[in-house]
Amino acid sequence: MTGTVLFDLFGVIAQHQSTAGKNRLVRTAGVPGPAFWDAYWALRPPYDRGELTGPGYWRRVADSLGVRFDGHRTAELVEADIAGWSAVDDTMVSLVEELAAAGRRIALLSNIPEELAVHYEEHHPWLQHFAIRAFSCRIGHAKPDPRSYRWCQEALHTEPEHIFFVDDRQENIRAAEATGMHGHLFTTPARLREALATWDSATGSRS
Repeated sequence: MTGTVLFDLFGVIAQHQSTAGKNRLVRTAGVPGPAFWDAYWALRPPYDRGELTGPGYWRRVADSLGVRFDGHRTAELVEADIAGWSAVDDTMVSLVEELAAAGRRIALLSNIPEELAVHYEEHHPWLQHFAIRAFSCRIGHAKPDPRSYRWCQEALHTEPEHIFFVDDRQENIRAAEATGMHGHLFTTPARLREALATWDSATGSRS
């Protein structure tokens, strides 16, 4: 049997925030864009690791910006944030379903906050194809922390050299490879198919 394919979510199967989605967030926050994004990303890691709820995260963002978001504004920000990350690449979804139908073992490792994870579980039935869904908010570790990759290895009961990790960020690929996984920097579905075929040929009957 061929090895496990461990997918990143955003930038591989799901799309990154669109310009429209980003603009909606800034409008909802009512603060200048550059300052907003500095706070948004600087404070994101604990939210992704599940250490904060959505309201708690946006409270910290507001504090950093020197403003206050009331309950209604906070709910709007949570909703806008989810909407901005909700688009998927249908070609990649089809590839995931194709691999699953062929009996390929696939898994997911994503930096994602709880509210967004729940949204994906409620709206995307193809998530059921993954042997594990290692959402950072639930495993307590986010890429490129080595513990996130080791969590997957242990949950899959698989040696790292039998895992083909797909991500669109080089720093995440390097971190995965440092734990012994094979890494593929995602660019297009076609190149991913080629890389998988090459890996399968090289690894032969690995399980």
